[in-house]
Amino acid sequence: MTMTTIDPSVQAELSRLRDSIDNIDAAVVHMLAERFKCTQQVGHLKAEHKLPPADPSRESEQIARLRRLAENAKLDPAFAEKLLGFIIAEVIRHHETIAKSA
Repeated sequence: MTMTTIDPSVQAELSRLRDSIDNIDAAVVHMLAERFKCTQQVGHLKAEHKLPPADPSRESEQIARLRRLAENAKLDPAFAEKLLGFIIAEVIRHHETIAKSA
């Protein structure tokens, strides 16, 4: 295996970009944690008032909204929908767990 020598200016730019990516990843994790804190509160409120864990109407609205936001941000709307679908499934799972323990 041969080692490729990377020009120091290229290495510096690569490091700068990777640092930015790392910062963005950290922000995403913190934002998701904050989002889940809110959805946990929603889950407790739903359980208290005997509301169903899932709200298909709200979920459809959120998916459509996120697809529009993604398009405006030049992000693949299908990717955004998959990501939100994954998050929604996790939220519903949390709400179901909360409802069972209420």
